[in-house]
Amino acid sequence: MASILDEYEDSLHRSVSVPQGRASVGIPHSGYVNARLEKETPIFNKQRIDFTPPEKINSLVVSSNQLCMSLGKDTLLRIDLGKPDEPNQVELGRKDEAKVYKMFLDHTGSHLLIALNTSECLYLNRSVQKVRALSRWKGHLIESVGWNKFLGSETNTGPILVGTSQGQIYEAEISVSEGSLFSTNPDQYFRQVYTLEEESGPAPVCCLEIERGIEGKFFIIATTRKRLFQFVGKVPEGTEQQGFSSIFAVHADHLPSFREFPANLGFSEIAFYTPKLRSSPRSFAWMMGNGVLYGTLDYSRPDSILSDERVWVYPPDIDITVNKPISIVLTQFHFLLLLSDRVKAVCTLNGQVVFQDLFLEKFGLLTRMIKDPTVQQIWIHTEKVVFRYYVQRESRDVWKMYMNMNKFDLAKEYCKDRPECLDIVLAKEAEHCFQNKRYLDSAKCYALTQNYFEEIALKFIEAKQEEALMEFLIKKLSNLKPSEKTQTTLLTTWLTELYLNWLGILQGDPSQRNLYLDTREKFRTFLSSPKNKDCLFNNRASIYELLASHGDTEHMVYFAVIMQDYERVVAHHCQHDEYDEALNVLSRHRDEKLFYKFSPVLIQHIPKKVVDAWISMGSRLDARNLIPALVNYSQSASTQQINEAIRYMEFCVYQLEETQQAIHNYLLSLYALCRPDSLLSYLEQAGTNPNRIHYDLKYALRLCAEHGHHHACVHIYKVMELYEEAVDLALQVDVDLAKSCADLPEDDEELRKKLWLKIARHVVQEEKDVKKAMACLSSCALLKIEDVLPFFPDFVTIDHFKEAICNSLEDYNKHIEELKREMEEATQSAKRIREDIQEMRNKYGSVEPQEKCAACDFPLLNRPFYLFLCGHMFHYDCLLQAVFLNLPAYKQAKLEDLQKKLAATSQPSKSHHRPKDADTISLGKGQQSREQIKADIDDIVAAECVYCGELMIRSIDKPFIDPQKYEEEMQSWL
Repeated sequence: MASILDEYEDSLHRSVSVPQGRASVGIPHSGYVNARLEKETPIFNKQRIDFTPPEKINSLVVSSNQLCMSLGKDTLLRIDLGKPDEPNQVELGRKDEAKVYKMFLDHTGSHLLIALNTSECLYLNRSVQKVRALSRWKGHLIESVGWNKFLGSETNTGPILVGTSQGQIYEAEISVSEGSLFSTNPDQYFRQVYTLEEESGPAPVCCLEIERGIEGKFFIIATTRKRLFQFVGKVPEGTEQQGFSSIFAVHADHLPSFREFPANLGFSEIAFYTPKLRSSPRSFAWMMGNGVLYGTLDYSRPDSILSDERVWVYPPDIDITVNKPISIVLTQFHFLLLLSDRVKAVCTLNGQVVFQDLFLEKFGLLTRMIKDPTVQQIWIHTEKVVFRYYVQRESRDVWKMYMNMNKFDLAKEYCKDRPECLDIVLAKEAEHCFQNKRYLDSAKCYALTQNYFEEIALKFIEAKQEEALMEFLIKKLSNLKPSEKTQTTLLTTWLTELYLNWLGILQGDPSQRNLYLDTREKFRTFLSSPKNKDCLFNNRASIYELLASHGDTEHMVYFAVIMQDYERVVAHHCQHDEYDEALNVLSRHRDEKLFYKFSPVLIQHIPKKVVDAWISMGSRLDARNLIPALVNYSQSASTQQINEAIRYMEFCVYQLEETQQAIHNYLLSLYALCRPDSLLSYLEQAGTNPNRIHYDLKYALRLCAEHGHHHACVHIYKVMELYEEAVDLALQVDVDLAKSCADLPEDDEELRKKLWLKIARHVVQEEKDVKKAMACLSSCALLKIEDVLPFFPDFVTIDHFKEAICNSLEDYNKHIEELKREMEEATQSAKRIREDIQEMRNKYGSVEPQEKCAACDFPLLNRPFYLFLCGHMFHYDCLLQAVFLNLPAYKQAKLEDLQKKLAATSQPSKSHHRPKDADTISLGKGQQSREQIKADIDDIVAAECVYCGELMIRSIDKPFIDPQKYEEEMQSWL
């Protein structure tokens, strides 16, 4: 085991490298490299706004990138932070000594409420320049406003809640008319809905917040100096515009649920954190006398939205009697406390101060801190300076805090994109699980770390936790890359060894039966894992050795099946006389080569099942390769067992229609040996055409002769067309069989007569049956009585042949009469032919002067012409031209030769005053030759009408235009 550890560690170290040319510090036990290239920016990055107010700043509010600032006594400055170079200044228009007490800006940045210290309230809409007084609100010093985030718009606030310094909560609505601006009072209504009290009586309403939960349920949070109230209720669907009176009416007779703390700052403030892409806050922080109450908001709870509450006390340097906090702002993981000269950031996870920013005295005392919830920017101001904080990567160190709190899942969530931090968390979690004896969980975590492999393995070995060690190795194996083949091989082999050891221990303990079955299933899953398949296949020899060394034949077979090493599986079953199992493996995987290899063994023990398996394989098996197994089996088996071999051969011949000669020859040999009754039917079914017979005729003849199957031999002789041998052998068996053979050579009468003579001689000389011999005469028309008479002995009387002789003489007379009749018919036929010839000589046709040639359409009588019986007429030259192209080559040559001879006989004499007698003599001498030539030309040219005869029929597939002249013809038409 130690050697495996060392080898694995060496291979692992070879695979880790550090890039060159980079300043880095290696993390021990991790394999990661940290490189800090620049100073990390703080989470809260302060920026002073380049703005010098002309008067002191009384109040500042920000929402949706809209900033409103009260300056001096009567000036209001509005800045769209998207266009900071275009500030808008509005005058309040107050002539008295009233000052701005507080300002409230809604979530859209459209509605601004300005509370004055004279218990008056002003309203300014973002789209107008004129401030309007809210007359219904007069007489109330406004401490807080709960904006309606669900029904509010740029021109209408929807129902909102207003808290006063006397503890009253009012419901109001402000609307800007769309017709003429402020044609009516903007405050639609202003009615009291509740009064908040403490022990001493009504208390100022410091904060108000309206949130909506699921199923139309609303949660209203209201705070005083020491109490935090919750009002919960449903607003009927469709009546949201009517306000929240129904929710407060439920608590008219009793107090709602509240949290109360003894200490008192003189005021309180609550802050909320809303994540991006969400409309509802997720957490809250309430700054009060005893510290900060922090918790989450759970909208699914029925009676209280507050959850996971805890109180973080103020840091030691904050004394609420001397240096009390002024404002609070909540971010995702921190709340910021504003004091008169500094800002402190406290982590909500552990209550520790993680950031402190001290302001110089020249800036003056810090007045207020607020956060724009839409852009997550924090604003702080004094009477003359404005600062802005950017929150950057707030969650960068959260993983450490969760890790130290043993909340490892959350820690991993916040460092999943930082592998070096994730490795530290996993190592800490693994060590924590190990210390708490959760070894399996520890192994899973260790497998994901970069800690030294051998240290972890030895740790589990020393703790005697083999199961955890196996889990560690399995996870480590699953995390290896495909290129790390050496490590994969080592881990795979080691895991196999551990599994086998563990299975051996469990198998001997009956009380651990369930654990054994579970471990066996895991081992089989490990062996059959697709990811391990290549490694196991390449190292299957080692795995086989391990399995054999543990004597685990069950898993050896299982592994061989996974590796598709079916040869080993079948061999194992055969060695243990498990022939049925071996055949099942063969039938299941249908490997032809394995069938060929193991069939000789299996057929000796389970012949019927083996043949059934062969038949199920169908044409995938080559029966020729199975013949050796069948031959070996049939030599030592009984007739009943040989029938199985015959059954498979018949399947190949009749079902698969095999044509291989070896198969047919073997089936023939089996028939000859055990089934002579099937032999002849097989031969007859094979037919008599030698070209379509698939067995060897000579082999079959020899085989049948050896076993004395004469009928089969006769059939084979007939197929081989050895009719004389067939008849000779048939006469030894049956005369009728010989007769059927004698009629086979239909085209050779001489041979057929010879064969019948053999049959007749056999009947006469061997059987001495005269009547049967006479029957032979009637069966074959070729035999005459005179052919058979020499075979009879001299003592035979004529009485036996009297009838046959008379029949023979009658046949001769009939034949003579038939010849006379044929001669008379021939004479009459010749006479009719001579008459037809004479008639044809006198036949003529009339031609009208206007007749034209059928080929050239010119007058016919201008040149020599031909007239056919069909009525077509052609000039001699036109007909010659039409016929010549369709004549065979040899006739074309002959016609050209005749034309030359005709031209030679028609040469005119050079003398124009030749004597008449000489010319006549000359013509007379050449008349016969010239006429003969013309007759030969007519036989070729005018044998038939060129339009009605065979020439036209033969030319039906010829194109109208000669392909060689097609292009020329096509161009002539363009």
